[in-house]
Amino acid sequence: RSSIERGIEYLTLFAFSSENWRRPAEEVTVLMQLFRVMLEQEVAKLHASDVRLKIVGDLSRFDSKITDLIARAESRTAGNKTLTLTVCANYGGRWDILQAMRALIAEKPELAARATEEDLAPYLAMSYAPEPDLFIRTGGETRISNFLVWQLAYSELYFTDTFWPDFDARTLDEAIASYRRRER
Repeated sequence: RSSIERGIEYLTLFAFSSENWRRPAEEVTVLMQLFRVMLEQEVAKLHASDVRLKIVGDLSRFDSKITDLIARAESRTAGNKTLTLTVCANYGGRWDILQAMRALIAEKPELAARATEEDLAPYLAMSYAPEPDLFIRTGGETRISNFLVWQLAYSELYFTDTFWPDFDARTLDEAIASYRRRER
């Protein structure tokens, strides 16, 4: 809601990294249940708010119930225009670059030895979105944790001690104000 109110057109959340599979099995199970609940209960609200939902990452590790919910959610919200909300799930920036290179070479093998950044860019998982202007990391961590490695090359980085559940409109405004004070 706060992003929409501020005119933000693209918001990307790192919900579940490819490295998260290494967590204890019980924790992964809870995270998958939360993901399923979000897909079952929040999509109608997103659609009513004219939000397009995209899920990016290696979806092959999710069960068929989750992948079906993802497909339905993306289809239902595909025409929405106010905000594109991307949720990165089983996503890693290194995976993204590798899958993009594999797809490029499969489609255009003649470019294998001489591909450019421009050749690769359309194959990245987030090729539909502009590169982020601002990266916000919550919870006191000061690393990007394999998130949008390619896309963050020229982004402004903002780190806050505020934990994600407490990140609200006020803390979003603080991050935006910090961004606006920077020389770009």
